[in-house]
Amino acid sequence: MDKKTTEFYIRLKEELNTVNKVWPSKYLYKFIVPTDKEKIQTVEKAFDCMGAIIDTRQSKNGNFTSISVDVIMPSADEIIKKYQEVSTIEGIISL
Repeated sequence: MDKKTTEFYIRLKEELNTVNKVWPSKYLYKFIVPTDKEKIQTVEKAFDCMGAIIDTRQSKNGNFTSISVDVIMPSADEIIKKYQEVSTIEGIISL
């Protein structure tokens, strides 16, 4: 992981722990992926058995799909781990 990415995750963890005083806490992930069934399923599988509410929407031209994942997460560290897990999906953008 490069220095910029590491610094981003450090800042994110600080923000999450400032906003959420009590864990577990609800968190909304937002991703954009190229419209590809396999990539969308990979994101969805990352949240299997977590009680997540997943909403997908294709862009107007159908090239991209936005994925919103509303889920209860146990800690800021677990939120970051999940971002890192899905970051390996080619073309994914985390919002």
